[in-house]
Amino acid sequence: MVIIDTRSGRGGAGAGALGPEIWFRSGTERPGLFPGLARVLEAFFTRYRKFLPYVHAAMFVAFLVAIIVPLFLPLPPEDATPLNNFTVAVNFAFWGIWFPLVFLSVIFTGRSWCGVLCPMGAASEWANKVGLQRQIPRWIKWEGTPIVSFLIITILGQTVGVRDHPLGIAEVFGGTLLAAVTMGFIYGRKKRAWCRHACPIGLLLGVFSRLGAVQFAPKSKHPGGDAYAERGICPTMISIPRKEESRHCIECFRCVKPSSPGGLFLRLRAPGEEVAKIRDHNPNAAEVWFLFVGTGAALGGFLWLILPSYQTWRMALGTWAIDHNMFWVGEPGPWWLMSVHPEAREVFTWLDFTMIVGYMLGWAALLAAGLALATGLSSWIAGRLGGEGSFRARFVELGYQFAPVAMVSLLLGLGGKLFDTVVAAGAPAALVGDFKAALLAGATLWGLALGARILARQGVSFYSRMFALAPGLAGSIFIVFSWWPAVVGA
Repeated sequence: MVIIDTRSGRGGAGAGALGPEIWFRSGTERPGLFPGLARVLEAFFTRYRKFLPYVHAAMFVAFLVAIIVPLFLPLPPEDATPLNNFTVAVNFAFWGIWFPLVFLSVIFTGRSWCGVLCPMGAASEWANKVGLQRQIPRWIKWEGTPIVSFLIITILGQTVGVRDHPLGIAEVFGGTLLAAVTMGFIYGRKKRAWCRHACPIGLLLGVFSRLGAVQFAPKSKHPGGDAYAERGICPTMISIPRKEESRHCIECFRCVKPSSPGGLFLRLRAPGEEVAKIRDHNPNAAEVWFLFVGTGAALGGFLWLILPSYQTWRMALGTWAIDHNMFWVGEPGPWWLMSVHPEAREVFTWLDFTMIVGYMLGWAALLAAGLALATGLSSWIAGRLGGEGSFRARFVELGYQFAPVAMVSLLLGLGGKLFDTVVAAGAPAALVGDFKAALLAGATLWGLALGARILARQGVSFYSRMFALAPGLAGSIFIVFSWWPAVVGA
């Protein structure tokens, strides 16, 4: 067990780790910011967590209504609004409210959505209780599984029109629910294999929860680093006494017992603290590559709608295919693979499908290559200027500096319907654009500050950090520049 005097911030071999058994047993101050507020929140959720199954059930019913009922309703008229049309209201609820708020929530409450409200994770766990409970196979535990899951859902969402058509919403969200229930029924024993290993949005929220102001920390911290444990109370297989990272914690409060010397406790912290001290919180290369690739794929999913380069390349590919007698590219494909909605004047062909998939994967590769180059240069420069550790270790740590700008760009791009509604309600478009630009600028500066703190912990001197920070700043500007047409419309 590691114990550290939280009043002085010094310890022995476990210096830098949380060892709050001192405050628990002696009654001294709870570690973290606003300890009184943390204590109140902890007491509230532990007292009422027995009602969470009812919340999950209500969310499950609401979710089914939202994805099924619009399938049986007529197309909304062009002047329909969320206030007078159910289908439009559902679309706005998904893309104007749910998505932006879930993204924002990770800054203030971590992955609380996953443990408190998400109907998919809860349904997966319910299925697990009556299912086969087989051992979770290696291919599911593979770190790349949630990355593949995210890419499939993100690309499929674009090809079937998930933002525009009820059938697309039903297929993507209903299919994800079915996959969650199926995985829960087959694999794991009283666990959420889906939430830990395969949820397409779980890894996204998990990476950004490292920026969050909420941390569930062990009361008795055991040495050895973060560990995977299929036995124990945690539904996402976290070894409670060795917990270090926020990524997998869904904040279900099952491991929180205020009167017990064991388990976890709720600690409030400054946003970005975990990223700034990432070497103490189990940095993961797969997370960094997901941050690069996932942001690029989501970016491509919006740029194909507005950039003229997409239409230019589409025309060139179509002409080449016809010249080579590949006339099938002009035929529509199956409804479950692409948007086939003649009633809404939208019918995708195999040419459209190929171009959308290729465009998104191309942007994913381009952005990942650019950010990897910037991170690699920062890591190399840091090493030349006295930075500790291997090149790979510095690379992984410095990759997290792009988390703020990536999160804000995804929020503004994928949650654009919220801002469109604000403009439609009468807010000046220029003012909304300035607000978006200010958010991106603030996120860029935040990432720069986090990068500086990461370099400081690597041992790079104050005056040398500006040289190692330059490539990272260029990478953040690259993200902002790439998202600019989709976010600001300029």
